[in-house]
Amino acid sequence: MRIWRELGYTVTVPLMAALGLVHLLVVLTGVLASTYVVGLPLLAGCVVGARRLGAANRGLARTLAETDVPAPAPHRQGRGLLNRMGAALGDVAGWRAIIHAVVRLPAAALAFASAAGTWGLGLVLLTCPLWWQVPGLPAPGGWAGALLLSVLGLGLLLLAPMVVHLALGPERMLVRKLLGPPPAQARIRTLEETRALAVEDAAAALRRVERDLHDGTAARLTALAMSLSMAREELAGAADPERLERARALIDGAHRGAKETLSELTDLIRGIHPPALDKGLEVALATLAARSPLPVDLDAELAERPSPAVETIAFFCTAELLANVAKHSGARQAAIRLRAQGGRLRLRVWDDGEGGAVVADGEPAAGSGLRGLTGRVRVVDGELAIHSPAGGPTVVTVDLPLRA
Repeated sequence: MRIWRELGYTVTVPLMAALGLVHLLVVLTGVLASTYVVGLPLLAGCVVGARRLGAANRGLARTLAETDVPAPAPHRQGRGLLNRMGAALGDVAGWRAIIHAVVRLPAAALAFASAAGTWGLGLVLLTCPLWWQVPGLPAPGGWAGALLLSVLGLGLLLLAPMVVHLALGPERMLVRKLLGPPPAQARIRTLEETRALAVEDAAAALRRVERDLHDGTAARLTALAMSLSMAREELAGAADPERLERARALIDGAHRGAKETLSELTDLIRGIHPPALDKGLEVALATLAARSPLPVDLDAELAERPSPAVETIAFFCTAELLANVAKHSGARQAAIRLRAQGGRLRLRVWDDGEGGAVVADGEPAAGSGLRGLTGRVRVVDGELAIHSPAGGPTVVTVDLPLRA
């Protein structure tokens, strides 16, 4: 239960703060002794050790305060004693953990004082009718005064969970700001994940094109070539009416196969780059809305045109979302809203269906196609938000940069 976990966290925080203070004193000793041979190794060890202290604080915050902070990148040791010492002294995550041990002291004091002032004082006042009768203790106005203090204690206990939760706000903020990866490191990690997604998306697209060409177009072209070859053999005996009829049938079949192959190639080309995008994203979305089996209200207004990559992602996101609406939602109508403002492209697709497109914590339901859209959007540092309560409506918002 959150109330008891947060209360346990307020009790644990002072102990961890005291441990951090002891560690800080050792760090200061290493700083002061850095002019001697033993000082720098001691300081380097303290910086690396601060990482473990930070990991312990992150674990407590995740378990008791429901604050999940990603761990910084692992410490990389250099080769040789001097390189190892230099890597330790330059470890940004270790120094941030040391800074956290310093600045968290007021936050820890606030959290502990709030718990003591509400839970502790509330329990004391609530039990006032019992302990005021102890010989030697002053009577707080008799039974009436004792009951009044007891009611006051009950009020403090009722307010205690909210007070403690608010008092832990600074502590949570410091954990997120100082014990997670530095902003530059977090950005590098995001870029690495985005690059991996882009590579996977490109590889999947190439595999899809190869499969479509091999299984569809190539097979039809092979059949077409065989039909034309057979027709040529039949035409060799043109004097025979039956052979002429068979040749005509083969040529008709080859003609139909050529038309179907051309249609498949056209669809494949549209899957790579929709021709409607040549006239702008608004026109392309209007084409999607017109082809949808459901009535779709389109409201698109762009002050400036996004880059081609962003237009393509927005187009395919809209196509996938409208397909989901038609297949899974049971909706009667849908709406698309597109705006460009502040260097961002905001796309919102709404439907009045039965909802349930997310299962928990905003994660898309399996098989809905939304998981793939999330990866596609992240390739250009975009975001996809889903609001789909049971019973609907479903609103999917795609936020993309105008330039990628």
